[in-house]
Amino acid sequence: MTTQAPETKIVDNYRIACDGGEGALGHPRVWLQIPQDTGFVECGYCDARYVHRDFEGKV
Repeated sequence: MTTQAPETKIVDNYRIACDGGEGALGHPRVWLQIPQDTGFVECGYCDARYVHRDFEGKV
């Protein structure tokens, strides 16, 4: 049995909200800040990775 890799989303803002995206099956909404030096952040609940558009393909 294999585990799916966490989802990667390309975003335009350095501050984003994540709620798991599955309605009632998601998680509480959390606000995440993408560091400008690394260009990405991962959600502590669902492990989704958010990459800022300026760092697309570099992370």
